[in-house]
Amino acid sequence: MLKIPVKEGENIDRALKRYKRKFVKTTTKNQLQERKQFNKPSIVRRTQVQKAQYIQGLRDAEAV
Repeated sequence: MLKIPVKEGENIDRALKRYKRKFVKTTTKNQLQERKQFNKPSIVRRTQVQKAQYIQGLRDAEAV
């Protein structure tokens, strides 16, 4: 649970902006999306390997 202390006389829009920034930085949104549906461990591993191959391909392309 995220807590944002609101200072006296602070604009509510500014506090909301701080909340949203903190929400994104703590990756709460990503965790919620991952928990929506179950992924088999083999599929999770496969996507990690595919992502690593993609990134490695980008790095190899930059080196050339």
